[in-house]
Amino acid sequence: MAENTPSELRYTEQHEWLRDDGELLTVGITQFAQEQLGDVVYVDLPSPGAEVEQGQVFGEVESTKSVSDLYAPVSGVVVERNEDLDERPELVNLEPYGQGWMVTIRPGDRGELDGLLDAEAYGELAEG
Repeated sequence: MAENTPSELRYTEQHEWLRDDGELLTVGITQFAQEQLGDVVYVDLPSPGAEVEQGQVFGEVESTKSVSDLYAPVSGVVVERNEDLDERPELVNLEPYGQGWMVTIRPGDRGELDGLLDAEAYGELAEG
């Protein structure tokens, strides 16, 4: 397993991670994803109150190389967006699992979490 794949998180095949605090889910993109993107220059995120659907696009990350869609790991309602990324999108590169988080979501169906990857499975996916 890659050392940059925290074991307490869950992952999607689209390279998003989520941290479950028991009530809300914090979502961001993985170390692998931000390395593939290069220098992040802009992040477009939904506003609090927006509904997201598992597997559907909910925002995008723009880098010096490309623009990539963000996919909701679960369905639910956005509770908070990381306002810091408006002024400092480079936080996604500097701390993808910390200050570079994207949104928090109140999940509609916690059962959707069962379909996500654990760190070991994600590490295998990312390593190709």
